[in-house]
Amino acid sequence: MTLTEETTPAAGGPARTPILEARSLVKTFGRVVGLDGVSLELYPGEVLAVIGDNGAGKSTLIKCLTGAEIPDEGSIFLDGKPVSFKRPQDARAAGIETVYQNLAVSPALDVASNLYLGREVRKAGILGALFRVMDTKGMRQSARAELNELGISTLQDVTVPVENLSGGQRQAVAVARAAAFGSKVVVLDEPTAALGVRESNQVLQLVRNLRDKGIPVILISHNMPHVFDVADRIHIQRLGKRAATITPQSHSMTDAVAIMTGAATA
Repeated sequence: MTLTEETTPAAGGPARTPILEARSLVKTFGRVVGLDGVSLELYPGEVLAVIGDNGAGKSTLIKCLTGAEIPDEGSIFLDGKPVSFKRPQDARAAGIETVYQNLAVSPALDVASNLYLGREVRKAGILGALFRVMDTKGMRQSARAELNELGISTLQDVTVPVENLSGGQRQAVAVARAAAFGSKVVVLDEPTAALGVRESNQVLQLVRNLRDKGIPVILISHNMPHVFDVADRIHIQRLGKRAATITPQSHSMTDAVAIMTGAATA
């Protein structure tokens, strides 16, 4: 078996032009090399999983793509155009939304308020312009519509405080917020790490729903069955470099782990 360095989408699959692309990214922290010439391609309408052992550079790669870190060398392209993110807000403004492991939800606020956290909508006219009154009713209606569009049936009441929700429901709120405002790309960092089997399956279905909506997803995960369940392609990091890009059709979980650990070479 020959392990290829990169597997591009097959004919009839997603478009060949990446919606998000990184070329030869380098990031160092003193003498520690976080990224050593890493490239990545995310195509429209696909789920790209990023896997690797601890210290492989997964988090550093994602932080560079989402503005949390600035690469020392290399280029990032969005829709084929070079971009330079100096902070996460720049990436969000460009349409890249990230759901981190800690979810960054406010437990005391309700579901609708969390979906619009930091993007609150004011009422039209003088109430909103002068008195800065929030359009609570409008935000709740939009929140319900977004949840329904994503097929999230476990959150019927958008007025419920998030602190009253289960782990899977909180994850659904964070994913829904990303989908609502991530017009280009949604990045999910270990979305099922702290969830049980049933709630994990619900989150994986959300990932599929995002893909069905045409929103490409970068999924960082240590859970190999989950990766092989939903990913179209799998980017494997090892020692700060891209070891290979494979597909669930071309390689098995055993092959992926072998590349990830260095037991097999690309």
